[in-house]
Amino acid sequence: MYDLTGFQRDLLYVTAGLEEPHGLAIKDELEGYYEKEIHHGRLYPNLDTLVEKGLVEKSERDRRTNEYKITKRGRREIEARSEWQDQYLEQSNIPA
Repeated sequence: MYDLTGFQRDLLYVTAGLEEPHGLAIKDELEGYYEKEIHHGRLYPNLDTLVEKGLVEKSERDRRTNEYKITKRGRREIEARSEWQDQYLEQSNIPA
């Protein structure tokens, strides 16, 4: 996960956290977090990067909608990242 951008990491976390993640649902979640519009030209190429890296699977829900699902590898990467972050939060006395 070290080679992902912050935006790509956020995409991965949101994809993992949504029950039925599709492009617009992911976009809506990120817009709420970033408090600004996320353009399709930014969203979908970054989702495709996560697919290429094997962190997310992409499937067709219908003719207009793709669904994204985190892979086992993607889940392991999130867990490893959380453990790595937690070690620093514990050292700094910031509650996790």
